[in-house]
Amino acid sequence: MPRHTGYVPNQMDLVFKGLSYLFRALTKCVECSSEASELADIEWDNLGFGLLPTDYMYMMKCSQGGKFSKGELQRFGNIELNPSAGVLNYGQGLFEGLKAYRKEDGNILLFRPEENALRMRQGAERMCMPAPTVDQFVEAVKETVLANKRWVPPPGKGSLYIRPLLMGSGAVLGLAPAPEYSFLIYVSPVGNYFKEGVAPINLIVEHELHRATPGGTGGVKTIGNYAAVLKAQSAAKAKGYSDVLYLDCVHKKYLEEVSSCNIFVVKGNVISTPAIKGTILPGITRKSIIDVARSQGFQVEERFVPVDELLDADEVFCTGTAVVVSPVGSITYKGKRVSYGVDGFGAVAQQLYSVLTRLQMGLIDDKMNWTVELS
Repeated sequence: MPRHTGYVPNQMDLVFKGLSYLFRALTKCVECSSEASELADIEWDNLGFGLLPTDYMYMMKCSQGGKFSKGELQRFGNIELNPSAGVLNYGQGLFEGLKAYRKEDGNILLFRPEENALRMRQGAERMCMPAPTVDQFVEAVKETVLANKRWVPPPGKGSLYIRPLLMGSGAVLGLAPAPEYSFLIYVSPVGNYFKEGVAPINLIVEHELHRATPGGTGGVKTIGNYAAVLKAQSAAKAKGYSDVLYLDCVHKKYLEEVSSCNIFVVKGNVISTPAIKGTILPGITRKSIIDVARSQGFQVEERFVPVDELLDADEVFCTGTAVVVSPVGSITYKGKRVSYGVDGFGAVAQQLYSVLTRLQMGLIDDKMNWTVELS
């Protein structure tokens, strides 16, 4: 019969050992909570629109024909992809953009995250990709923001930009949907998108190169749409312009959108913006501004807007998640420059910007039920 040698722990030893593990776990939780509640040590007054690596990112995977499940937070860092991944070879990818704001009481507000979830699902259908449910998307955003809470800027200093990605991460050599998909979220604190801040930007109309075509993917937020604007945008910036305003590719006379934001034209009490017709991204800020404008008594028209209407407009402004509302100071078309003032916002753009941003930051009652509060 075998004999036991050495020390055999008794019941009290096991209890003390368990308590020791519990104490260390609780200590770690307190440390993590303390770390998350403190603001990151950066120059909040000098935020631009660039990547600042934060603490955590979110990852969730599924196979083609399957459903997303079991997402988790990971330390922010590089990801590994097969060289034959669908996103690298065939551009099978989408992204979204939304923001979180810190209130005066320290709580955090998200702005219409369910709209981003719905738009990603619509884009995924166009790109033959599975997508997270709306609830999965929103919960993943909440989890990622709270894990990076210390990176949400103080009130009035900026916002936490949230970038969800959906991509074909599985290896595929022949042209076909990828066998595996990854949903990833990372975040970064940001300030103003344009270097001008909230000062008026200067646009040039591009009438040779085009952003999107009928029947293409201009109406979804697929990654390839943005690479296509870099050539015209780079040329415009080299000439001193802020960005490019694109025309439709069929008639070459109707406004579409700026590289990464929607366009609005103001004349009197009427605000006009190009209609969503498959080549223009259905911006969430665009949609929100239209609702805010109508609530403020403006007449909003979604229609074909000829480029000639820029010549006698009272104001022009852009909208987007990154820019929020950006006044346009001038537009140059075929060598002719039209100016709309150099002192900042026009009266209409200022009014809409004020209402929207105060709502996003929790400074006024959210009668639209657009914000989601995190504590």
